[in-house]
Amino acid sequence: MCQLLGMNCNTPTDIVFSFQGFRQRGGLTDVHTDGFGIAFFEGKGVRLFHDNHACSTSPIAELIKDYPIRSLNVISHIRKATQGKNSLVNTHPFTREIWGEYWVFAHNGQIKNFEYQHGDYFNPVGDSDSEQIFCYFLETLKQRFGSQEPSKEEIFNVIHELTENIREKGLLNYLISNGDWMIAYCDSLLFYKIRQSPFGEAQLLDEDVKVDFSKVTTPNDKVAVIATLPLTANEEWKQLAKNELVMFQNGEIILRKTPTSPYYYTIEEGRRLAQSYSVA
Repeated sequence: MCQLLGMNCNTPTDIVFSFQGFRQRGGLTDVHTDGFGIAFFEGKGVRLFHDNHACSTSPIAELIKDYPIRSLNVISHIRKATQGKNSLVNTHPFTREIWGEYWVFAHNGQIKNFEYQHGDYFNPVGDSDSEQIFCYFLETLKQRFGSQEPSKEEIFNVIHELTENIREKGLLNYLISNGDWMIAYCDSLLFYKIRQSPFGEAQLLDEDVKVDFSKVTTPNDKVAVIATLPLTANEEWKQLAKNELVMFQNGEIILRKTPTSPYYYTIEEGRRLAQSYSVA
């Protein structure tokens, strides 16, 4: 399965530590070698990096590791191609402008027989199901609300409605952000960790690297990290349930839709499910 990484926080923060472990899953500790991308929100702008080569050996990924860009919202994706050829145009995250702001989207999974091809405002450039889903979300929001940007609560509810419309067509895990908030949806495996005071030491799972966050943070910092699988060995990560939608803002969950009887896949179950959709 593809790998997702997101960060939402209350003060501009670099993602170097998490990305250092995450990138190893692009060819070293896992098999996702069909490119990677990462998007950093900086004010109204987005700094976007793509490469259609393996993340673990990519010179662009090395640049990211050594360049501590500080951002309130970051989305990264390591790709294992299923729909759409391995090319830059199909590399996540995808970005579009709506209501005078950039939105960024990355998807892990595969939606079969998804028929969105053309809209009045938003159209895919590549041939991946993921970009079609993103355009479908934005086109529906634009058609429904016109030029007046809705509240984050309205956006959250519409995104939930649209997710319900398509989730039965396949496997759908995603992250989407406008630079202020970040929405995460789990269909199989998605974990999160909120780091806040008192901060401690963290040890990466995919590389022999550790950091003492108490030495690089302030007592007011709050950082939410979202990933397909936990990134550290000595921290408690919380798991989102199947068909759970959450919105993060300022490093904490502010909106949530959880199934009445939540189900949590084991990692082994999640991997088998991904394989059944030819995602892993």
